[in-house]
Amino acid sequence: MRDKLRNLVAEMVHGGIPLELARREFERVFLEEVLAAHEGNHSAAARELGIHRNTLAKKLEAPPSRLRRVSLAS
Repeated sequence: MRDKLRNLVAEMVHGGIPLELARREFERVFLEEVLAAHEGNHSAAARELGIHRNTLAKKLEAPPSRLRRVSLAS
């Protein structure tokens, strides 16, 4: 996983993606994946993440970044 992440980060750096935009995109995708793993159950996902369900909802309400999706599959 570390190698895949390094490759993704390298691609983002060379593409001129600012750190804050990359961080927001990573967080959104991570939260969406945890939520999907819990079949949309915000309470269960928030519990796994160690945050309040309202915090999870608020983070997911934020407008998605305009960063194009880059696949970790390599």
